[in-house]
Amino acid sequence: MLSGMRVIAGTHRGRRLYGPRTRALRPTSDRVREALFSILGNRLRNGRFLDLYAGTGAVGIEAVSRGAEHVTSVESNRDALKLLHQNLELCHIGDEIAVRGQTVQQFLNHAVQWNGPYDIVFADPPYAEASELASLLTESQTQDLFAQDSWLVIEHAAKTDLPMSLGCTRFLRRYRYGDTALSLYFRSPTVPA
Repeated sequence: MLSGMRVIAGTHRGRRLYGPRTRALRPTSDRVREALFSILGNRLRNGRFLDLYAGTGAVGIEAVSRGAEHVTSVESNRDALKLLHQNLELCHIGDEIAVRGQTVQQFLNHAVQWNGPYDIVFADPPYAEASELASLLTESQTQDLFAQDSWLVIEHAAKTDLPMSLGCTRFLRRYRYGDTALSLYFRSPTVPA
């Protein structure tokens, strides 16, 4: 069933997307998605975008709509994957988005499938698992995941504090939108590629 979610801007602007019927999935709200892409600005155009915990695919579709050259979407939940594929079909998106039906940990543990490096890495883990993502990024050898001068953006509960560094990235700024926050990190130039 089509939901109230829509593509906000770009070539697919205004297109309504399929959304979850249950509260088990928590898609990024239109307000937070709009804020995210405002923060990213022109960094996205012709860039490579990684969407961890992709859910319905709305963020990745928005990235393509706004000019991303390529998006890799990682999602393990079967219901979410079904919605993601329906939304890609609805928007007639093919090769621009590669879908990896696996956990983020499985994806990070197999660098051969990364298809990176990425200019933007976005992660929207279940709010209870934000600290787990932080440990995955800290423990993984993720230098090859991030392009030089890349950004990592994590959506999380506003009450959750994340570390000042995650793997090869360093904290830059936090944005708050009600109960939700976006924490922005940048690839540290001091970490060798």
